Amino acid sequence: MVNDEQVAEIEKWLSDNEIVDVEIMVSDFAGISRGKITPRKKFVQALKSGGLRIPESLFALTINCDFIGNDYITDLEEDLYLAPDLTTLCRVPWRSTPTACVICDAYKENGDVAPASPRQVLKKVLSLYEAKGWQPIVAPEFEFFLLARQDNVESKPVAPAGRSGKQAVDKGVLSLEALDDFSDLFDDVYKYCAVMGIDMDTLTHEAGPAQFEVNVNHGDPLTVADQSFYFKRLMKQAAIRHGMFASFMAQPYPGEFGSAMHIHQSVVSTADGSNVFADEADADTALFHGHIAGLQKYIPALMPLLAPYVNSYLRIGSGMSSPANLHWGVENRSVGLRVPAGGRASRRVENRIAGADVNPYLAIAASLLAGYLGMIEKLTPSAALAESAYELDSQRLPTHFLASLQKFEAADGIREILDDEFMATYVDVKKKEYKDNFSVLSSWEIRYLLMNV
Repeated sequence: MVNDEQVAEIEKWLSDNEIVDVEIMVSDFAGISRGKITPRKKFVQALKSGGLRIPESLFALTINCDFIGNDYITDLEEDLYLAPDLTTLCRVPWRSTPTACVICDAYKENGDVAPASPRQVLKKVLSLYEAKGWQPIVAPEFEFFLLARQDNVESKPVAPAGRSGKQAVDKGVLSLEALDDFSDLFDDVYKYCAVMGIDMDTLTHEAGPAQFEVNVNHGDPLTVADQSFYFKRLMKQAAIRHGMFASFMAQPYPGEFGSAMHIHQSVVSTADGSNVFADEADADTALFHGHIAGLQKYIPALMPLLAPYVNSYLRIGSGMSSPANLHWGVENRSVGLRVPAGGRASRRVENRIAGADVNPYLAIAASLLAGYLGMIEKLTPSAALAESAYELDSQRLPTHFLASLQKFEAADGIREILDDEFMATYVDVKKKEYKDNFSVLSSWEIRYLLMNV
């Protein structure tokens, strides 16, 4: 929890930055920020008294804010205690009133961490690496679409954004002209990132209309996940202020390119900082091959954390830069696990499975957990692939959300690591979302079934 020295440090920072209000937040399963805004004075008082609390039910909310109760999170909606992580304290750049925000860890009344918290899930996985003397390094790449503002997005399709409100039709990959169309927006995005301490790297135009990719620089997974959590909110807020929406939906347009969150990951030794994926002669190590093999073996059971909605599976295997299987290869973007070319320091694997619709804490945790299990189990991967993998039937990924959720629920070994409360609650939430999704008639059903059968 927060000690007196930390409280004094926070007080000084708030005063130096003339902060009026403070946003206290945690991430729910969907990666949405949940919390409260409190006046600065009340925030400091609550820090001193341990009075920062939030109902544990926020970890049992579906994407449409329905509450699911189970044996772990009940209708009592007991309070959790929040401990702000000082490393995440920053200004909120889009608010006119000087406002700060901070990401919190959640604890139960007895002092135990809240196992259903996505941030805690990632911290648990990172503790496994720490015990082995390893430090994982990750770098995510976010793809997203800019959408034109609509009065009612539920009643009609949402069009891609474009200059002067026109629909964007340019699909030129890496098009600089497309970036120019949105230069004012992205100027603000860069400014916001600087204020919030988000280490944003490159910005590119992707293959879809008004589709872009932003890379977050590599670093410690918890820090990178915090920055990613902030970035998705920041991007949405910046877009709104420019008359648009930013969507991280995995497949918003059928037949078009989807949006991914590729995860570059490597592992270094905490003893000397060397990359354990390559030896001094730049050759792949057994640990590197074990990491890849772990991804191949365990990702199918962890898919609900990498593809969390029914829509996510419309992107998987589409053939549009989206893999259908877990083959691996060097400089091969058709496989699920790409190894970029480079020397020992940069030896890494790029997990291309996750969609942009993920919770970054959970997606990074899942990818690192799979790799870790492969390393400690000394697994051997399939042979590296030099040809296109799109049409291969081997190493296939689950193609349906319910099938992947069943694999996840039955994965007892993963349950032992991630905790039964998290696993059970996540499954319950996802089952409710699945049921709600399929309780609504699709346009296909209306067009072909309603009047024909």
